[in-house]
Amino acid sequence: MLALARWSWHSSTVTPDDPALRPDPRRELSCELLDPEQWRTPGTFELLATDPTWPARAGRLWTAHGPVDTPCFMPVGTYGAVKGLDRVDLEAVGSQIILGNSYHLAHRPGADRIRELGGLHRFITWDRPMLTDSGGFQVFSLRGLQKIDDEGVRYQTHFDGSRHRMTPRSVLETQAALGSDICMILDHCPPADAPPAKIREAMDRSSRWAREAAALRGQILAPEQLCFGIVQGGVDLDLRREHLATIAELPFDGVALGGLSVGESIELMHETLGEVAPQMPTERPRYVMGIGTPVDLLVAVRSGIDMFDCVMPSRNARNGQLFTFGGRINIRQSRYRGDPAPIDAACGCRTCSAYSRAYLRHLHEQHDPLYGRLATIHNLYFFHQWVAAMRWGLREGRFAEVERALAAWVSADRAAKASAAAATASK
Repeated sequence: MLALARWSWHSSTVTPDDPALRPDPRRELSCELLDPEQWRTPGTFELLATDPTWPARAGRLWTAHGPVDTPCFMPVGTYGAVKGLDRVDLEAVGSQIILGNSYHLAHRPGADRIRELGGLHRFITWDRPMLTDSGGFQVFSLRGLQKIDDEGVRYQTHFDGSRHRMTPRSVLETQAALGSDICMILDHCPPADAPPAKIREAMDRSSRWAREAAALRGQILAPEQLCFGIVQGGVDLDLRREHLATIAELPFDGVALGGLSVGESIELMHETLGEVAPQMPTERPRYVMGIGTPVDLLVAVRSGIDMFDCVMPSRNARNGQLFTFGGRINIRQSRYRGDPAPIDAACGCRTCSAYSRAYLRHLHEQHDPLYGRLATIHNLYFFHQWVAAMRWGLREGRFAEVERALAAWVSADRAAKASAAAATASK
């Protein structure tokens, strides 16, 4: 079991110049170094390194817009933009691939319009890989505004109340219009508190939809577009294994774990990851959808996951929470009003190279949009650096050292959170 409870967290202090924690997120990225003439066929997945003790691994996934070195964190750009950042910002922090949501893009500005404008890459001027989610999770979250059957789901949008139909075919057609490099199939994601019978029903429905998508992808998607299957089953390990066996038999280019971080406890989520991820096909990329605290990513990589996404870096940045290797800080606290130091003196992002905590607090207090951009740049740099450290450790055969160093961050972060909570309680 790789669950969080079984981890041995170390109490040593992480120093700012620790080489295991401070690689440039862009260092040795294939998208930065390899000439397009060296590119391989989209869908090729190379396993480059494995850890001798744990299922952790490093690899490279090839897409029509270039390679993705794994483990890899994907920033979320729901509407085709990571809020506040442009292409130059994203490349500067080390982003290899970004995620968009086909449900949102299909309604605003519309998949056909994006196709007419040359596809999603040209529309947003991003020439690196993109993954698009089916949008099923968003539709299933519209409780009271959707009706599910075995062929798909009817729903009213939260935009204007208009009625639409989503099916395994329609989500592939939308993603074909968008031209994304990696397309996710439609699956049924039940809430964590759903009764066992509903979780089984959603899993069986997801199996039917997956078979339909596997049969249709060749007719709908372009040959270079990859398609990933999704495993459901809640935190029931027997259901997860059963559904994994079903999805793994289908001709998908990668396999994802869906239905995590939907209300279950962190311990159960980590246990599910630790038990199921190592059993996923070794020859295909493994993706866990929608998780993203630094601890989650550490557990995921240790479990053998290659790809993950989360809105945490950008959303938390906008809310004043900034990540450092000494633990998270809340820039809204009054102690930073006159602080001339950068967020993290050892950080290599452009925000820390030029701006003080005092200035960032001032921008946040004034609701200036510049704050969101600068804070997101820093947080994304931290997340990419966090994953780059693990990638470097795996490739160099030093994953155990990196793991110990990152575990010290967990201790520092927990101490910082406890201190902040105590300070709040004493007021």
